[in-house]
Amino acid sequence: MIIKQISAFVENRPGRIAEITKILADNDIDLRALSIADTTDFGILRIIVKEPEEVAELLKKSRVTVALTDVAAIKLPDRPGALSLMLELLADNCISVEYLYAFVARTESDSACVVIRASDTAKAEKVLTENGYRGIEEL
Repeated sequence: MIIKQISAFVENRPGRIAEITKILADNDIDLRALSIADTTDFGILRIIVKEPEEVAELLKKSRVTVALTDVAAIKLPDRPGALSLMLELLADNCISVEYLYAFVARTESDSACVVIRASDTAKAEKVLTENGYRGIEEL
């Protein structure tokens, strides 16, 4: 399932992530998944929420630089090797993974959830679906 991810560009200074998450908390926005990658001067805060377009606008109004990105949200069996098998399938179909992160879904105790940004997200979703992988229906 292709979903929208919010990428927020965050200055590398004390309290900046807290400021952004406070904006979300003050507006009753529930984070479904979160990842941060940093460099010397800034980080990229990647978040999954129920209404990404509205949340992106809220953050923009609060002077946070954001972008919306298509990513695939996939359920995996919660067992050793499941991620490796999925990544091998993508590689066998010439799909590069730019980044990924995982989270736990409240409704699926036997599944892990993975968010994937691929070189061709639509192709990745098609290949995974054709091979029995399911998207995440509810975030």
